[in-house]
Amino acid sequence: MGGNARAYGDVNAVVGGLLRDLAFAQSSQQKMFGYKRAAAAILALDAPLTALIRRDGTLPRIRGIGPGSTRVIREILETGESRTVDQAVAASGKRVEIERRRALRANFLSRAEVRRILKEPRFKGPLLEDYCGDLQMHSEWSDGHGTVQEIAEACIARGYHYAAITDHSYGLKIAGGMSMAEAAEQRVAIDQANVRFGKTFRLLQGIEANIDTTGELDLTSNEAAAFDLVLAAPHSKLRKDEDQTLRMLAAIEHPSVRILAHPRGRISGSRAGVIADWETVFKAAALRGVAIEIDGDPARQDLDYTLARRALGAGCVFALDSDAHATPQLAYAETAVAHARLAGIPAGRIINCWPLQQLEAWLSRPTSPARR
Repeated sequence: MGGNARAYGDVNAVVGGLLRDLAFAQSSQQKMFGYKRAAAAILALDAPLTALIRRDGTLPRIRGIGPGSTRVIREILETGESRTVDQAVAASGKRVEIERRRALRANFLSRAEVRRILKEPRFKGPLLEDYCGDLQMHSEWSDGHGTVQEIAEACIARGYHYAAITDHSYGLKIAGGMSMAEAAEQRVAIDQANVRFGKTFRLLQGIEANIDTTGELDLTSNEAAAFDLVLAAPHSKLRKDEDQTLRMLAAIEHPSVRILAHPRGRISGSRAGVIADWETVFKAAALRGVAIEIDGDPARQDLDYTLARRALGAGCVFALDSDAHATPQLAYAETAVAHARLAGIPAGRIINCWPLQQLEAWLSRPTSPARR
């Protein structure tokens, strides 16, 4: 029922998880989608359910929450469990699959818990005011929705000093990967935005390269050199049981890669992502000077705070990013900051907390030679 989320008092994560269990226990697709929508609504609330209870013991109307979901919420708030969900799972014949999905929800934070962590002074690590800019987001040039201009304006509205647009490379066709000709056109749009905003804000052109099954990228070294920033991320073999340490090491050793993005490729309740000897991967990244990303997309949260602590111990630097595909999703960076606070990562070890001059100097330095 949310594992460590319960340990941190993340009641919304517990309720959202049980509503997802109830969704997968349904034989009716309509009911399944209804409970999934209810789970999403609870996980996106800004406040914990316990803070929303009125003096008479009732809850306010929450959009997307019907009578069935309300009953489950009441049971959990009163007892910590839900008899309704337990009975539905037992009768569904899907217990094994539901238990598998439960195990894949570990260390995911609800929006309310993110907000609490950001305000809680006992957690060490970066504050929102330390955060200077987001280094992973997608535009209309691949599978995002915003224009370069719209993204720049949204980042400025959030108080950022810089940001990087990092559309998918051409090898990931399912995500509308950007060709090099399109990248050249995008560069013109980015240059125009930078002229307009002058010294107040700087937009970088990045690329999210796909790591293939052998660890190779879907663009050449010459093509990678055209961008200010190269992220590399796995998008395949994310449900396999075999060890993929060598795949991840190969990607880290590519001379153009500066950020290993959403390293596992996990999705809440769906897949665990890449299995690897992460201690070895983190040590290699630290030696090479490759940043490890904490992706704040609520469905990813990858790395989570437990693995991030291990990466910190290995000497890594970090990138905290939203992975936004629309400008409202820029707020997902706050989830990444929350995980960094739980992991106790100092702001000095987070490249998004560096001034632009320091970030650009770091990007201009070649990575260290690989050591095997």
